[in-house]
Amino acid sequence: MNTLNRSQGWMLHGGLLAVAIAFPLVFSSPFWVNFGVLALFYAFIGQSWNIAGGFAGQLSFGHVVFFGAGAYASVILQIRFGFNPWWGLPASAVAGGVVGFVIAFLSFRAGLKGSYFALITLAFAEVLRIVANSVEITGGGLGMLIPAKPSAANFQFSERIGFYWVILVLTVGSIAVAVWLKNSRFGAQLAAIRENEDAARALGINIFQEKVKVLILSGALCGMGGAFFAQYFLYIDPMIVFGVDKSVEMLLVSMVGGAGTVYGPLIGAVLLAAVGDGARVLTNVQGLSLVIYGTLLVIIIAFLPNGLIDLFQRMFKRSKAVARQGEK
Repeated sequence: MNTLNRSQGWMLHGGLLAVAIAFPLVFSSPFWVNFGVLALFYAFIGQSWNIAGGFAGQLSFGHVVFFGAGAYASVILQIRFGFNPWWGLPASAVAGGVVGFVIAFLSFRAGLKGSYFALITLAFAEVLRIVANSVEITGGGLGMLIPAKPSAANFQFSERIGFYWVILVLTVGSIAVAVWLKNSRFGAQLAAIRENEDAARALGINIFQEKVKVLILSGALCGMGGAFFAQYFLYIDPMIVFGVDKSVEMLLVSMVGGAGTVYGPLIGAVLLAAVGDGARVLTNVQGLSLVIYGTLLVIIIAFLPNGLIDLFQRMFKRSKAVARQGEK
């Protein structure tokens, strides 16, 4: 977006949205629709990490704490208290936001930042995993199975394309938040904090307040990702929704695509989904997709530290330069 003017930016948004809408209509087989759902899902939870880790520089190794909190909040309301599962989306946002506030308040009040903050988020995720594994309301280690009652009113669809439209709306919303951060005063303050907290403080920015606010926002989005995950797979347990692999996936898609950018998580998510499905088709080796993706991450960090989106921006600048020379 840095290399695009406003009209070009809106053309990019509109073009990508049109492609996303057309995708399940053109590629209508269950395999491709499932691919689209997973790619958008990774993009959504990756964007939730990117809002805190990319835009604000608050790197987290335990972002799954918000994901798990949202998943359990939505399923507990549905199974234990009889709420319609659609209420799980706002409930999961509240749960993720509350957990974000608690972690941010305790961590930033204590002055934790950098690797210390990253590790404390991982510790909170492990604490909640142990709690979920021990108490009755969460089903303990057995987890919680959601009864299959296919109906759009019940947040269950007989065809996967229904889930595709839901996650598309959520992903578009998360991208809209990223665009807003790029162009808002709040986003500028977060960028200042990311680059140099002492300089930002000297400019009059309330460091503690802004960092708490961004973690609440990030946690709320990630919590909604947990609610969607629960309804898509109809089962959760502590190891699944508080497992470190989800945190790794969120971090990877942002770093590979381009942390602190609007479309970086989407680019990384499409690549992650492609690698995951490709590895499953070619071999049954467990975890091979993450090994391949981790290797790609190392290569990209070595040669493209700003992610794949930086490569696309360079290509765009080069094409503009060639076009100008052609005009001359």
